Amino acid sequence: MRGRDEESGEFLGPSRSQQRREALEVLELAERLLALGERELAAVPMPDALRDLVRDSRRITAQIARKRQLQFLAKNMRREDDDVIDAIRRTLQRDRDDARREAARLHRLEAWRERLLEEGDEALAELIAQHPDADRQKLRQLVRNARLEREKQRPPHAFRELFRELKTLMAEEVVDEDEAGNTDAATEGSTENFDDDFNGDDFNDENTAS
Repeated sequence: MRGRDEESGEFLGPSRSQQRREALEVLELAERLLALGERELAAVPMPDALRDLVRDSRRITAQIARKRQLQFLAKNMRREDDDVIDAIRRTLQRDRDDARREAARLHRLEAWRERLLEEGDEALAELIAQHPDADRQKLRQLVRNARLEREKQRPPHAFRELFRELKTLMAEEVVDEDEAGNTDAATEGSTENFDDDFNGDDFNDENTAS
């Protein structure tokens, strides 16, 4: 929140620390934009010129040059209206939440498959109690075949089919928010390496990538 000048009553500009926080936040958004595929990028609302700059920036792979270009992209993003940045932020947050839920769901499916292979009928009985419509005989056969594949070091056909069967069975399950949050580290980008490199010159619009 901006303060007021005690004498004039006018709003003061953002403090240095606030400028830094805001710039680092935009830097993180820029980094996440660079990590998007083409289809995901096309779905993010932003001016065409900025989208083209993201595409150009993705082509730079050399570490130092890419880091410099990332900062240049973030600087250009800070020139956009707040509404543009807010729209980008909301879209990326929605995508991140979806990714967390999907990662948590896949983790749950993998855990169930492993339990079925390790615990056998005991785990199967628990699964059937939660999903009465499940095909018990089909699941038992898949578990038996997957175990045999593992023992004989054969291609994991039944192992994969068991996963697909569980995925279909649990398609309507809602992932718990806490469980989804546990996958955050796997889906988030990081700007730790950029924090130390951020300096006052980054507020200067005359700076460009080189």
